Amino acid sequence: MPGSTRSTPADRLDDDDYPAYTMGRAAEMIGATPAFLRALGEAKLIVPLRSDGGHRRYSRYQLRIAARARELVDTGTPVDAACRIIILEDQLEEAQRLNAELRRHAAENTAPAEGT
Repeated sequence: MPGSTRSTPADRLDDDDYPAYTMGRAAEMIGATPAFLRALGEAKLIVPLRSDGGHRRYSRYQLRIAARARELVDTGTPVDAACRIIILEDQLEEAQRLNAELRRHAAENTAPAEGT
């Protein structure tokens, strides 16, 4: 249907935020244990959605964050510290993005007008 905003189940395959993975599958995918994923949830690094039956469901975006946490933990960083590092990395990335956007905006507003 042209112009329709309805999504189909196939559209969810490309959605990084769609909670498609069960805890067991998510843990398997990142090479961790369900307990590790629960620890990340307790630290509020990732908050899985719940299925109608109350089971945790994880998105690909959340799994990327969990995989980064696992990398840090595997090098000896405590889970709480790994979560804080990831949050700070995310905040730094956002600040850098905003800074670049503000610089572009400032450059556009200070560019000399044509013919002057």
